[in-house]
Amino acid sequence: MEYRIKSILLWILAFFLMAASAVYQRSTGPTYPKKGSVTLNNQEVKYKLLRTWEGETEAAIKIEVADNSITGVYRFKKYKSHDEWTEKPMVREGENLVALLPNLPPAGKMMYEVTLSDGQQQIKLREEPLVLRYKGAVPMFILLPHIIMIFLAMMFSTRTGMEAIIKGKNMVTYTLWTVILFAIAGLLLGPLMQKYAFDVYWTGWPFKGFNNFGDMTDNKTLAAFILWVVALLQVRKNPKKWGWVLAASILMFVIYLIPHSIMGSEIDYTKQ
Repeated sequence: MEYRIKSILLWILAFFLMAASAVYQRSTGPTYPKKGSVTLNNQEVKYKLLRTWEGETEAAIKIEVADNSITGVYRFKKYKSHDEWTEKPMVREGENLVALLPNLPPAGKMMYEVTLSDGQQQIKLREEPLVLRYKGAVPMFILLPHIIMIFLAMMFSTRTGMEAIIKGKNMVTYTLWTVILFAIAGLLLGPLMQKYAFDVYWTGWPFKGFNNFGDMTDNKTLAAFILWVVALLQVRKNPKKWGWVLAASILMFVIYLIPHSIMGSEIDYTKQ
């Protein structure tokens, strides 16, 4: 098979692997809503419980329940705190039961759980309390380019690893583009995202010190970028050192399998 056709097929494969990782991130991240349903009073009640909240208002958890005989209560307390649980009744707004969680500063987290009742039976929506993280709003002109660039970097990383395996003629060029894309996505737009969301540019190593590695997302970004820079320096001197590129590509893929925002920025209220 000639190189041009092989290259096109590998780009298609790299695109689908990137898309699969995007879907995986979307479905496994700790800040995406938890969906489900329960049966109460012979009715199915579907719910979507939030795990992230933007802005300075109370966090509104809404559950559509048309049956007025069904009521709800919710309990909440700050995550990583010595607070006692606070319990309140849910408020009915038309066909919705609404729980209002107090606002917290960016990186603050609130644990909460919701229980519905038809007067005879009570059902807790989730066995374990959920954790809601508060964040500032990120402007679309920062958010959209970050998302596009980070997944372009992932696609180039995957394709560059394939180029290393086949010892293709564009390995050095693709490596350079991977470094450029990842630098823009992770080291330029990433810190701007953090600033808008949590009022700090970088919350990972080394600024947290050797005893506190800080935000996992920042650490993943730094580790991948360093290895890609090392790989670029190696193959520019000697293209036969393609193993560095393959290692960087594999690390990048593994990093993208770690759910986004896991071990993210948070306030530890037990230390305040």
